[in-house]
Amino acid sequence: MGKTGAFLEYEREIPEECLAENRIKNWQEFKLPFSEESARRQGARCMECGTPFCHSGLLLNGMVSGCPLNNLIPEWNDLIYRGLWKEALQRLLLSNNFPEFTSRVCPAPCEGACTLGMNDEPVSIKNNEYQIIERGFREGWIKAKPPANRSGEKIAIVGSGPSGLAAADQLNKAGHTVVVYEKEDRIGGLLMYGIPNMKLSKEKVVQRRIDIMRDEGIMFINNMEVGKDIPGKSLQREFDAVLLCGGAGKTRDLEIEGREAKGIYFALDFLTANTKNLLNPGYKLNPHLSAKNKDVIIIGGGDTGTDCLATSIRQGAKSVVQLEIMPEPPQNRLANNQWPEYPRTLKVDYGQEEAIAVYGKDPREYQTMSKRFVADKDGKIKELHTVKVRWEKSSNSKYKPVEIRGSEKVWPAQLVLLAMGFVGTEDTLIKEFTLNQDASSNVKVEYGDFKTNVEGVFAAGDMRRGQSLVAWAIKEGRQAAEEINRYLMD
Repeated sequence: MGKTGAFLEYEREIPEECLAENRIKNWQEFKLPFSEESARRQGARCMECGTPFCHSGLLLNGMVSGCPLNNLIPEWNDLIYRGLWKEALQRLLLSNNFPEFTSRVCPAPCEGACTLGMNDEPVSIKNNEYQIIERGFREGWIKAKPPANRSGEKIAIVGSGPSGLAAADQLNKAGHTVVVYEKEDRIGGLLMYGIPNMKLSKEKVVQRRIDIMRDEGIMFINNMEVGKDIPGKSLQREFDAVLLCGGAGKTRDLEIEGREAKGIYFALDFLTANTKNLLNPGYKLNPHLSAKNKDVIIIGGGDTGTDCLATSIRQGAKSVVQLEIMPEPPQNRLANNQWPEYPRTLKVDYGQEEAIAVYGKDPREYQTMSKRFVADKDGKIKELHTVKVRWEKSSNSKYKPVEIRGSEKVWPAQLVLLAMGFVGTEDTLIKEFTLNQDASSNVKVEYGDFKTNVEGVFAAGDMRRGQSLVAWAIKEGRQAAEEINRYLMD
């Protein structure tokens, strides 16, 4: 595996990016080309480490360690090093239907579990994956391959996010007829509208894959919401199985004083409107959903908060602040966060890099609790009042935020974006199919068979497990497809 001693000879290297001050002028991806020589050196750094954890997908201390898809990482890293790109692609596609998505948007828990990362910079696994899949598209190795025969079985998939697409791909390969229903005007779910274009190009990357799947015989029906535009019962009558991949779209709200003020939006609404404005010539962006010349406050960290930050900057925000109630992460792993757990350390993502370039400082404010919104005489948001907190252990050994007296602050704001995650599945499909729910309001199914309480109806992805990574969604879609295939064949 790899080149003997390469991790001592070569340093970690990833492609350079367009300068922040330049890339904020457009909505394009900003990763610069990477030479084959550099890519092969990075593949060489991955050596036979005895027991690799990079592909394990274990849950340790509540977080995933290693790749949830169990990608054959050491194998395709070795093939890169040897210049066997087509073979590397074949190994990559054995476990991942859409490496072009994960290599762009995944937080790379594989790298957090890399053995080399114990005392050095980990192997650049995420970029190696990107180099393989994009090489495959450039060389024409990835093309439509319709199944030679059809089984006669028909499956309806509700939702075209990563879990729905992965299931559709697998079931179509098995020869079944697959129809995917999507309530939005474009296929892709959160891949299309929940992630900004500069992070995941819609026309060049998402649509490229949709076109291939359509050429392979998968049917996509957009602008069709099951439960509103078409009854669920009709799907049950027409199809031999139904798979629900509707995501976990119920957003977490912030119920504090003044919440009714105009100008407070959920992050997903903001990101969706911006992407629709970018892609659809006839679409007119609601000026209230634009950050142009406004003081913007983003409540919540994580990837969605960062995406809102980068989008606000490109829209021309006057200022942007990102509030987080949790403490600032440490620079290095703490004693309670040892390898191979996912490293809970401070990261400066692309949005923070751009904010530093534009506004001169990191936009994040930690240990900050929102107390109340204040509107002007027209009912529009004008201020957010906050207070600093410290985290103290309570009598039941759980930590809770305690306000720090005298730390109150008033922030000017004409646009507030709530990026605090999701709390479960929207009610439409739940009611339409009379599905049982678990304590977290997700669809209740047994992991492993993906069957709901309704005969012939399955559920997978965020709808089953709650908000999670794209890699987990793809894994769930693949596994659900396997169970549906078994159900149909039996």
